[in-house]
Amino acid sequence: MSTLVIKDLHVEIEGKEILKGVNLTINTDEIHAIMGPNGTGKSTLASAVMGHPKYEVTSGSVTIDGEDVLEMEVDERAQAGLFLAMQYPSEITGVTNADFLRSAINSRREEGDEIPLMKFIRELDNKMDMLEMDQEMAQRYLNEGFSGGEKKRNEILQLMMIQPKFAILDEIDSGLDIDALKVVSKGINEMRSENFGCLIITHYQRLLNYITPDHVHVMMQGRVVKSGGPELAHKLESEGYDWIKEELGIEDETVGQA
Repeated sequence: MSTLVIKDLHVEIEGKEILKGVNLTINTDEIHAIMGPNGTGKSTLASAVMGHPKYEVTSGSVTIDGEDVLEMEVDERAQAGLFLAMQYPSEITGVTNADFLRSAINSRREEGDEIPLMKFIRELDNKMDMLEMDQEMAQRYLNEGFSGGEKKRNEILQLMMIQPKFAILDEIDSGLDIDALKVVSKGINEMRSENFGCLIITHYQRLLNYITPDHVHVMMQGRVVKSGGPELAHKLESEGYDWIKEELGIEDETVGQA
């Protein structure tokens, strides 16, 4: 088992504090979901953990099995087992999907232990079939000309091929129709194992109809203010966030970041 620990994490962007002491512990074999109103710091948490240079960590720590993640470069965080599925995946001209994936897999393997080409092709074909992706997408440039739904499926394809220890899925459900949502959820559920932990950031409970989280957290004003099981997500869907604000005496304000 591996453990990702986020402890008292404070993050600023352009001098404005967005995260004000986030605490989370995620083990492999667990799926966690973070929900919360717009502007509470959910996407900031994802970007800061992965090392986006725009986000300055002013205090706190992030560790994987005791290793200091914040001291690592972005590529080192990926090699340590972190994966971020972005809300808006970038397009990269000149690099095919297949070449990107094979390079990403081999970057986490020792020299001389690269994945054999035929094994890679078989695994890629199988995963693309599972995600109902056209095989020709493997030879298209990364995300170039992909629809929003195709980009999200492609993020899950990367997740399934790279097999990280921990994945942060930032609004992987945004913009998906119900059929695409089911396919994406199927891929995430396929990853469940004692070697994989996941943090899902979402606005909507509908994703959690297909992926049952072990833990649900509510983020407000840059902190995790409440945690519970799947029933918490259902209550948020039916009643909104006002009852939490009232329960905790939180005034209605945002910090300007998702």
